[in-house]
Amino acid sequence: MSPVLRLPEDWVWDSWIADDGERYHLFFLKAPRALGDARLRHTAARIGHATSTDLTRWDVHDDALAPAAGRWDDLALWTGSVTPGDDGIWRLYYSALSTSRGLGVLDQRIGMAESDDLFTWRRIGSAPLVVPDRRWYSTLDQDPEASGTWRDPFVFKDPAGDGWHMLITARAAGATRLRDGVLGHARSADMRAWELGPPISEPGAGFGELEVSQVRIVDGEPVLVFTCHPDQQSAEQLSRFGRFCMWSVAGESTAGPWDLERARPFRNEPRLTAAPLVQQRDGSWALLGFRNLDPNATAQLEILDPIPVASRDGELIDLR
Repeated sequence: MSPVLRLPEDWVWDSWIADDGERYHLFFLKAPRALGDARLRHTAARIGHATSTDLTRWDVHDDALAPAAGRWDDLALWTGSVTPGDDGIWRLYYSALSTSRGLGVLDQRIGMAESDDLFTWRRIGSAPLVVPDRRWYSTLDQDPEASGTWRDPFVFKDPAGDGWHMLITARAAGATRLRDGVLGHARSADMRAWELGPPISEPGAGFGELEVSQVRIVDGEPVLVFTCHPDQQSAEQLSRFGRFCMWSVAGESTAGPWDLERARPFRNEPRLTAAPLVQQRDGSWALLGFRNLDPNATAQLEILDPIPVASRDGELIDLR
């Protein structure tokens, strides 16, 4: 596979897609290669923007969003999703780090910006949208509103037309480590005010984190896709399947609940990571991600060619 988006001055990794009907808008994390050590990119990340009509040739634009001095999202911006509202406004939900509590990458928060054209974004609100509730989710002892796993908001419309859902990468309170990964869940009537609820998956399936989750209807069935790196999987899970990063599972509804015991890896690209599932113009589906090669990722942080896929009982099959 060859990279379809490689920036000479920046590393590129997690990405997500918005489709305006004419162009695909790729939003992605980027950080300067001048840092030298790719492991430093996580506290220097901002959100880049590129567009394409075919998912392979990309025009790179000005950054969509960057950390903002003096705010709660002043250190780095991480992965999220972009969703159009019924009012015609596009909304970017994103993860962020702050310097205010001195917790670095452990202080993960969720925010929102709005746009009329997917190019110019305005932040909404002066505080994070939704914070973890220790009744259901793991928090940090240093601060009851902070968590080392609280990121990657994915927002989608309720299948019955009852508002909106947000999925969050989270860990279940009190669960065994490397079995505690769950889909955090919040709901909203207007895409701005969010009410947090319990997870819509159970801990215990062998996943320590469910990163960059998303739900789609693929070949007529609801499918959840997420990333879980091998170092975030239990020994039993690794023994059962081997070392894979991308996972998927079928469900009865995009709104869940999701049975993670049924999740299966994307077998043909074991290191494919944070790959959004994108519907192409002919109605078929493809994964578009990068290879997780840390700690030796310096030359490899780039978006790869789209991989055509189909769903077989929730397992994504490589059609190449």
